[in-house]
Amino acid sequence: MHKFGDIFDEEFFIYALRNKVNVIKELPKDVLQRFDYNISNIVNLRLKAWSSPTYYIQTVLPKLLHLGAVRVAPFSNRLAHAVPSDIQSLRCFANFEALRFSDPIRMLAENMVDRMVKKSSDSGGRYVSVHLRFEEDMVAFSCCIYDGGVEEKHEMDIARERGWRGKFHKRGRIIRPGAIRMDGKCPLTPLEVGMMLRGMGFDNTTSVYVAAGKIYKAEKYMAPLKQMFPRLQTKDTLASPEELAPFKGHSSRLAALDYTVCLHSEVFVTTQGGNFPHFLMGHRRYLYKGHAKTIKPDKRKLALLFDSPDISWENFKRQMEDMLRHSDSKGSEMRKPSGSLYTFPMPDCMCKQKETGIDDGNTTKLD
Repeated sequence: MHKFGDIFDEEFFIYALRNKVNVIKELPKDVLQRFDYNISNIVNLRLKAWSSPTYYIQTVLPKLLHLGAVRVAPFSNRLAHAVPSDIQSLRCFANFEALRFSDPIRMLAENMVDRMVKKSSDSGGRYVSVHLRFEEDMVAFSCCIYDGGVEEKHEMDIARERGWRGKFHKRGRIIRPGAIRMDGKCPLTPLEVGMMLRGMGFDNTTSVYVAAGKIYKAEKYMAPLKQMFPRLQTKDTLASPEELAPFKGHSSRLAALDYTVCLHSEVFVTTQGGNFPHFLMGHRRYLYKGHAKTIKPDKRKLALLFDSPDISWENFKRQMEDMLRHSDSKGSEMRKPSGSLYTFPMPDCMCKQKETGIDDGNTTKLD
């Protein structure tokens, strides 16, 4: 289990918020004494998701004042999207300014960005980053079929049982891989990502950074993508084994390295949902003032095109160029009432901003 300080710069977070919120590392002794110096004795409030500020004032605050301390778990998504501007401003500041990665992560990540920029010198230091979700557990959870062989089925059955213990064998559950694919829910293979990018006009001189965990059957599935994009890099090619050694076995820290390299790319390509791309898209929109280039493909359309044996390359290319234009038009998309502030920071976090009195805060940004 990770502590906040394992991933983020704790001291900077406290410092950045010093004039807004008093953040402490430990509870005062007089409060701890009430709970026999054991924080597990503190009442855990299971708050409703997307609660309003009124709910906190009327329900949570009285308990906090009475008890001296409360715990909140689960912690994510506990505050409504629509809140008064002063609370929204604080949420924006905490997320996009006060949070930065811890020193060990930040130092290596910045070196990796420098190296990626140098390896992309032919394109003026610009590169494309791809968040590729083709790890074994992702493939298994999707219930999609790829090469369709006996070996794949056996490996996926083992992976599902190991990760989800019988969830996929419940009585009455019917899994239709073909329908899942047509619904755009299957993780894109490296080959499909490569074909999509080439169709969009990215040629074999394009520098590509692939952010991913351990790719399922990497030698087999990554080969065509590497062939299409010889200038492909990953964290394992940008950093030495010695540099990565302290991060091995810590998936969140490794993801933070990927996150930073993707943050500074000219174009970011998301191929599957999840927190990583959603937060990254929002961070890029905020950092580049709405001018971040993000490719979020229409996977339902892709499935139809990939499964059309008679489609010509020219037709496929035309469809990909249309998809790229559609993605480009979404770069500065405004947040809808039900949309996440972390994915769509405009207008809440990007209009009528006041001086914060501290540096940019996004210290992953390289001058």
